[in-house]
Amino acid sequence: ASTRHRQTVSNPRAAALEGLEKMKALADLGLKQAVCPPHERPDVETLRQLGFRGTDTEVLARVAQEAPRILASCCSASGMWMANAATVSPSADTADGRVHFTPANLVTQFHRSLEPRATGTLLKAIFPETAGFAHHDPLPVGGCFSDEGAANHTRLCGAYHESGLEIFVYGKQGFDAASGGAMTFPARQSLEASRAIARLHGLDSEHTIFVRQNPDVIDAGVFHNDVIAVGNGPVFFYHTLAFAKGDTVIQEIQQIVSKCCGQDPILIPVSPDEVPVEDAVRSYLFNSQLVSLPNGTMGLIAPVECRENQCVAAFLAGLIGEQSPIREVYYVDVRQSMKNGGGPACLRLRVVLTETELDRMHQGVCLTNGVYEALRAWVARFYRDRLQVDDLADPLLLEESRRGLDVLTQILKLGSVYRFQQAGS
Repeated sequence: ASTRHRQTVSNPRAAALEGLEKMKALADLGLKQAVCPPHERPDVETLRQLGFRGTDTEVLARVAQEAPRILASCCSASGMWMANAATVSPSADTADGRVHFTPANLVTQFHRSLEPRATGTLLKAIFPETAGFAHHDPLPVGGCFSDEGAANHTRLCGAYHESGLEIFVYGKQGFDAASGGAMTFPARQSLEASRAIARLHGLDSEHTIFVRQNPDVIDAGVFHNDVIAVGNGPVFFYHTLAFAKGDTVIQEIQQIVSKCCGQDPILIPVSPDEVPVEDAVRSYLFNSQLVSLPNGTMGLIAPVECRENQCVAAFLAGLIGEQSPIREVYYVDVRQSMKNGGGPACLRLRVVLTETELDRMHQGVCLTNGVYEALRAWVARFYRDRLQVDDLADPLLLEESRRGLDVLTQILKLGSVYRFQQAGS
């Protein structure tokens, strides 16, 4: 999707509002939502590390003239895809009984590798270590430990507060260059990274599995597992071509969930005859959010593209019913995100908390009606409704961004979490 829409004019205001409206829709369904602020862009500090000197205005002008692709990378807004921000293990699964966070290093792409430091700072501000949350540094930089966060991580459980099965999906073995198998698109998550995160989080080896992606679906555009499978509670909704040795994987999942959760998993397989992989990728069917609702049923938060794809719409119409664990599909418009390859699930990071842990997190980021209205007004004030490549060197864009982020931290009561704020204090 990002390749198809390269060089097109974007609408940052619409993108921000779409994400905010999705959050409000979920909050209205009774699901707790919290805001993670965007990263500072353009990333002038990285440009200085790359040898561009002078004032901020001079740096932007020089890089725009000499290396416009570097400038574009340092203006990337991909940090909005929270599914790639980190891997999170709930306290029910960890040896020390704390919620563990590891920011993804995202080393497979330069523009995304700029995110981990800011992500770690923001997560620590929202989930303070002094309140009992555990934070780890991103894994060491290098392809052997390439980590793409929760987009390749799924948890199945009976009840959220009980121990569950953590599923890590990888596309390659980092120390074996030939292991990826995919040729069109490189595999992004390594087995070594997944194993390292499981060790850092203190996970029970009997409740943790490592599953290899099907190289053929990586080549079809499934660069993250959340484009081809999604889980919630005991329900696993997946395409039958998602994994290498798929039948064996599903059998192992069934055995472990039955043992550790005291109930059989509810499997919803989707065959290529029902939904071809290309339709799954085009519509982002599996990049929907699968959520538990207060009434005890589950809902699927799907992009409107699923409704517009004839094959996918027909499948969903047959899926929903009294005998299905998924009773309703809620369609959301996140077209600005979809144009760059991110559906509803990309725009969230699921953090499973007990009521006590929820009370200990920073409350200013929690989405209330007041915060929602304040954020709508903030977006209208600070986000442009049109942005093209030539605008990236505009020093006013940097000024607008910093001024907007400064106001945002006041709305969310986060204090000085950005480098430009700390430099100016």
